[in-house]
Amino acid sequence: MSVLRVGNASGFYGDRFDAMREMLTGGPLDVLTGDYLAELTMLILGRDRLKDPGAGYARTFLRQLEECLGLARERGVRIVTNAGGLNPAGLADAVRVLADRLGIPVRVAHVEGDDLTAAHPGALAAHAYLGGFGIAECLRAGADVVVTGRVTDAALVTGPAAAHFGWGPTEYDRLAGAVVAGHVLECGAQATGGNYSFFQDGDVRRPGFPLAELHADGTSVVTKHDGTGGFVDVGTVTAQLLYETHGARYAGPDVTARLDTVRLSQDGPDRVRVEGVRGEAPPPTLKVGLNRLGGFRNEVAFVLTGLDVEAKAALVRAQLEPVLGRVADVRWDLARTDRPDAATEETASALLRLVVRDADQQVVGRALSGAAVELALAGYPGFHVLAPPGKGAPYGVFDALHVPRNTVAHVAVRHDGRRVPVPDVQDTAVLRAVPEPPLPRPLPPGPVRRAPLGLVAGARSGDKGGDANVGVWVRTDDAWRWLAHELTAERFRELIPEARDLPVVRHPLPNLRALNFVVEGILGEGVAAQARFDPQAKALGEWLRARHLDIPEALL
Repeated sequence: MSVLRVGNASGFYGDRFDAMREMLTGGPLDVLTGDYLAELTMLILGRDRLKDPGAGYARTFLRQLEECLGLARERGVRIVTNAGGLNPAGLADAVRVLADRLGIPVRVAHVEGDDLTAAHPGALAAHAYLGGFGIAECLRAGADVVVTGRVTDAALVTGPAAAHFGWGPTEYDRLAGAVVAGHVLECGAQATGGNYSFFQDGDVRRPGFPLAELHADGTSVVTKHDGTGGFVDVGTVTAQLLYETHGARYAGPDVTARLDTVRLSQDGPDRVRVEGVRGEAPPPTLKVGLNRLGGFRNEVAFVLTGLDVEAKAALVRAQLEPVLGRVADVRWDLARTDRPDAATEETASALLRLVVRDADQQVVGRALSGAAVELALAGYPGFHVLAPPGKGAPYGVFDALHVPRNTVAHVAVRHDGRRVPVPDVQDTAVLRAVPEPPLPRPLPPGPVRRAPLGLVAGARSGDKGGDANVGVWVRTDDAWRWLAHELTAERFRELIPEARDLPVVRHPLPNLRALNFVVEGILGEGVAAQARFDPQAKALGEWLRARHLDIPEALL
C-alpha cells in the first residue's frame, strides 16, 4: 500500500501556534497530529475543570483549527489530536460547532474511556493511557477529525497507521515501528534540531516540525517539509528516541517496542530511515496517571552580594527559623553564582532559594511572606530578593499506577454517534528487563585529557513522575567503545552529586551508541510539586555534558 505521511504540529500545550498552518501548507501530508498533553498539563486542565465543568480541553487547538480547518479539508488531511484532555466529547462538540459556523463539512469523532477519576477519590484527574486502535476505528469509519483524551503520545501515529495499512493487534513488529516513529514525532521540533546538544550543526533559529513517511512493514523515514528551518539527522532522531524512556523495552498499551533493535541511517538530506524495530506483546496492565493537589507552596530567592556569602545565608536562615518551624517541608538551596572581584553587581551575587510546602496555605503564605519582607531593613547587608514572595499557590502531585486492562473501557465514538467498544488485546507479556547486551572492546590505552564529556557526547533528559532519565549518545564507533566502559552508573553518580544517594539504573543501547540512565526519585513528587531547581530535569543532561573527566585524546 502507499506511504502514509504523518506530521506533527504540536509537542505540548503552548507550542508554536502557527505550526498547524505551516504543516498544512508546507508540503504533502495525509494525517496531521497534535500532542497537547503532559503530566503537568493534566493537572492544569483538572484545575480548569474545577472552575468550569465544561472545560478540561486544550482551547488553543480550537483557535488553531479556526484558521486551518478549511485548509485541512481542501488538502484532504485528517487531524488526530489528544487535545481533548479531560473532556474529549466536549472538544469534539466544540469542533462541530466551529465547523458549522465556518460552513465546512467535517466528520468529527472522539475516543473515550480513559477517565478513571471516579474510581480514585481525592484525585483531581486519573486517566489511563489508551492505545491507537480507538483512533483507527474512528478513521476507518470516515472521520476527518479525531479527538482523544489521554492516549499514549505514540498512539497518535499508531492509530492512523493501523487504519491505513489494516494492521491487526498482533502485528507487533509493524506496530512497534509506528510506536518508534510516533515517539520521534511527539515532541515536535525536538526531532528537527530543537533542544539538541549539537545545535550548532545547523540553523535552528526556527526549526520546522517533523513528519514521518510510514510504510506497511513498519519502517519509516523521519523528515520535515522542504524549506523549513532546523535539520534532521541521525543525532536529532537518536536524541528524541532516548527522551523520557527507561529500558530497552518501551511498553505501551498496543505493543512493547524494543528500542535496542532500532537501526537508524541517514537517507539523504534531512531524512533518517528507521528500521529493524521488533515488537512484543504489551503488558497485562495499563498505566494510569493520577494527579492530585498536594497542598500549597511558596518561594523566595534572596540575593547575597559580595563578601561573606555563607555567613549572610546563615543569617537569613536563622532569622526565618522561628516562622519556618510550623512548615511541613522546607528546602534551602544556595547557588554560588558569585565570582571574586566581579566586574558587575550581578556576577558578584549568589542566590539563596527558599521553597516551602504545606497543606495550610496560611502557613506558607502571608505568614512567611510577612516574615521575609520584614527583613528588608533588618537583614544582611545589601538585602534584596528577586521578587516579592506571594500568598502561597497550590501545587500538584503526580503518581503513576497500573490497573488490569479489563478495568478500562476503551470506546470509539464515531462521527455518526455510534459507540464502538474497542476490543482489548488477547495476548500480553509481563514486562521484564532485557539482559545486559555485550559491550564493545575497550579502546586501547593512550593519552587522555581532562575535558567536558559534551565534547564527544550528546545528551537529552526529561521527567517521568518523580524519576528523571538522561540519554547519552556518541557519534562514532570509537567513542562508543570508550563511553560504554567509562560512563558506568557509579561514574554517573560521581558526576551528578544529586544522584549519589539515589538508585541509578543504566541501560545500554548499542545500536544507537547510547546509554540511558534512569535516576529514581530525583524529582520528588514530580514536576507539579516543583521541588527542584529544574523540576522537569530538562537540563540535567546538559549539566552532565559540562562535567569534566579523562577523555582519550584520540576522540578530541
